[in-house]
Order: sequence, then C-alpha cells, then structure tokens
Amino acid sequence: MIVCVAVVGHQNNPLYIQSFTESDDALKLHHIVHCSLDVVDERVNNPKKSGPMLNDTFLGLLYPTENYKVYGYLTNTKVKFILVTTDLDVKDADVRNFFRRFHAAYVDAVSNPFHVPGKKITSRNFAGRVANIVKAFGLNPSS
Repeated sequence: MIVCVAVVGHQNNPLYIQSFTESDDALKLHHIVHCSLDVVDERVNNPKKSGPMLNDTFLGLLYPTENYKVYGYLTNTKVKFILVTTDLDVKDADVRNFFRRFHAAYVDAVSNPFHVPGKKITSRNFAGRVANIVKAFGLNPSS
C-alpha cells in the first residue's frame, strides 16, 4: 500500500507531500521523505558506488525501514519524486510505471501558466490525479 508520495524541488524544498494513511503518521512520513533526500544526493553525486546510470531517472529502492520501503525518481530538472510504501514485495517495473504516470501528472501541473516554478503545488486537479494514480497502481488494497 502506498502511504506517501512527495515532490521535492532541486534545492530540497518540499513542493508537494501527500500521505494516504488514516492514522496520524504525517510527521513520521515527512521525516522519512526528508531522510531519503540524503540517499538521493549520495546516489546522484557518487553514481559509480551505488547503482543507476547517469541517464537513468529511476533511482530504485533508496532504503528500507522496519515498516516501509522508500523509492526515488529524479527528473532532468533535478526535481525528486519519493514514494513510501508498506509493501515489502514490490516489483521495480511497477514502481517505474507509477513514477512514469506521476511524472506526467507533475509535468501537467507545472505547465499551468498560473503555477510559479519552485513554489508548492496547490492544484486540486494534481492532487486528484495523484490520488487516482495511487488507487490505480494496485498497491492500495483498501480501494
């Protein structure tokens, strides 16, 4: 089940964070997203040590915790997408597909002429598309 998705700007400023849990875990999930930025920076700055090629935007599993797995994606403009899930047996192909759809929704949101680049994404349309992507992804068994 996807519990949180986040969009983080190139200066590590949060542009959009949405949690999909009923419980009061928002602060904990924000902390997990913030901690994952260090792993993203490490992978981007030291590509030889840890995995993906320079032209690969999918960063893969950033790190597992006791209850969550955290995945990352980096756009060409250095905007980071973070996915936090409770499923421990997620396929990379499914996560790549999620990020591809999430990236398309993000591009549509920031292409709005009324959106100020680098500012938080407040579009209700974007929030709705993200919720639909999470529901359609199949990691959310409650939907």
